[in-house]
Amino acid sequence: IIGISLQEAQQILNVSNLNPEEIQKNYDHLFKVNDKSVGGSFYLQSKVVRAKERLDEELRIQAKDEKEKGWKAET
Repeated sequence: IIGISLQEAQQILNVSNLNPEEIQKNYDHLFKVNDKSVGGSFYLQSKVVRAKERLDEELRIQAKDEKEKGWKAET
């Protein structure tokens, strides 16, 4: 995966593990406080969005791997 690293994404959103609820909560907060209309930084808001995208992709990969493992165990 090209772009932001998993570790950087976790640092930006201040999460230590891939907990979807915690990721969403921190994303919502950071996105709101960095909104340009309330004096925030568009650059930082963009970093928050990219970090969320990276963590969402990692969650999709993990879910796919778990599904494949489950399928192989059944056969």
